[in-house]
Amino acid sequence: MVQYTRTAFDASFAALSDATRRGVLEQLGRADASITDLAGKFRMTLTGMKKHVGVLEQAGLVTTEKVGRVRTCRLGLRRLEEEAAWIERYRQLWEARFDELDQVVEELKRKEKADGRKKRE
Repeated sequence: MVQYTRTAFDASFAALSDATRRGVLEQLGRADASITDLAGKFRMTLTGMKKHVGVLEQAGLVTTEKVGRVRTCRLGLRRLEEEAAWIERYRQLWEARFDELDQVVEELKRKEKADGRKKRE
C-alpha cells in the first residue's frame, strides 16, 4: 500500500471540494463577514457554518477574529498559487494528449476517405 504524506494541497483541495465553502470564499472576496451573516446567507445553522469556516481556516484560506461575541471572517493570507500551478501542469498535459488524439482522428479520417475513393474506382 502506498502511503502519501498530507500536504497543504490536501487541505486546500478538501476545503475547495465543497460548494458551500467555495461560496463562502466568494462572499469573503467581496467583504468580511461574521459567521452569523454567512450562516444567514447560506441558510444554515451557526454550528454548520462554524464547521465550514473551520475547514477553510485549517487550509489557511480564511482567518477569523473574535471581538466580543462576534467572530469576523476574512480571506486568509494564503493564496492558491501552488495549487493553480499544479492544475496548470495537468491542464497542459491533457491538452497535449487531446492534440495528439486529434491528429490520430484526422489521420484515420484521411485514410478512410482515401479507402472510400479506391473502392469506387
